[in-house]
Amino acid sequence: MSWPRTKLELLAANKKYAFVGGPFGSKLTSRDYVATGTPVIRGSNLNNGRNLDLTDFVYVSDFKVQEDLSSNLAYPGDLVFTQRGTLGQVALIPIEGEFERYVVSQSQMKMTVNEHKADPLFLYYYFSSHEAVNRILSYTSSSGVPHINLTVLRNFEVPTPPLKIQNRIASVLSAYDELIENNRRRIQLLEESARLLYKEWFVRLRFPGHEHVKVADGVPEGWEKKPLSYIANITMGQSPKSEFYNTDGLGIPFHQGVKDFGHRFPSNNTYCTAMKRIAEAGDILFSVRAPVGRINVATEKIVIGRGLSAIRSIRNQQSFLLYNLKNHFFKEDMIGAGAIYAAITKKDLYNVELLQPSDSIIEMFLDHVNPIDRQIDVITNQTAALAQARDILIPKLMNGEVGV
Repeated sequence: MSWPRTKLELLAANKKYAFVGGPFGSKLTSRDYVATGTPVIRGSNLNNGRNLDLTDFVYVSDFKVQEDLSSNLAYPGDLVFTQRGTLGQVALIPIEGEFERYVVSQSQMKMTVNEHKADPLFLYYYFSSHEAVNRILSYTSSSGVPHINLTVLRNFEVPTPPLKIQNRIASVLSAYDELIENNRRRIQLLEESARLLYKEWFVRLRFPGHEHVKVADGVPEGWEKKPLSYIANITMGQSPKSEFYNTDGLGIPFHQGVKDFGHRFPSNNTYCTAMKRIAEAGDILFSVRAPVGRINVATEKIVIGRGLSAIRSIRNQQSFLLYNLKNHFFKEDMIGAGAIYAAITKKDLYNVELLQPSDSIIEMFLDHVNPIDRQIDVITNQTAALAQARDILIPKLMNGEVGV
């Protein structure tokens, strides 16, 4: 069986601005951002799987929306696509979000679906498939920043089984995503418990036996501050020539910066056949270019480009070092001491001073945290297996090879 295909514009709601892109030119710039108001959807909000990431917004005033941006709005239930930059990203605006409307940035497009003709969730899954992503990439401009436009999106042909079958397909695939999302929440809770323990022991200094230890200038007796280079091996990334990159899985995964970073682990989308600078499984991946200080953990051997460094504890205290660095580099683009950097040099990174407790206290901490980290690893592997099964199933459902 093969489903008929329909141009996307014929599946849009019969209303004004059912298809819209971001504002042109100077209608929206960073100078327009305010503390509260209408949230702006940017590329960072489309890196969260099925649902739009609702945790990393900038805002514009309601007055600005009324004056300049009323034609660039998106609403709960709409699909949002990347127009320029990291093409192939797509997300649904959750119905249960706290906002009633959103502004689409210059790098995004949105579609309001006619739900009598198509299931928005079905369309999401189609556009997240390898087939759709590859087709989108085939339309991109070869000059400047990769981009497509509303005309390409409107004329994009998608499989259109009967609506009831679309609903069933979306339901089957959603079951996988709900399990994946549940695992993500479990990982976040586990990591938060470890970070809270770190904060209690090493920031508030309420570690076991603290009542009997003298503290001078914020450093308990027997502890000391040491440069990172004294407690860890550091590999600075170096980017091979682009001719060695591919998206076909040849070589090993390649990470240039934070584009594919997740909450804790990166996802692999680019591969490299030139083995220059390597990070091993378990290494801390540290962003040395904006946003400086973003941290992930390598799950396997990878090639690292100039935007990253790989860090490994010299004394087999990797979990402690991870939470130590996360505490120090506590916010995107900001060093713990409060200085903002567009980049951090090798010398800067080597000389970052971290509080180093006594080995006995670190070992006690690791006794608590290592089991947590092992549990996170197990759940992560389960999640990867679920995602792989879902991605294998998507094209089979979309082309009618597997019935529902």
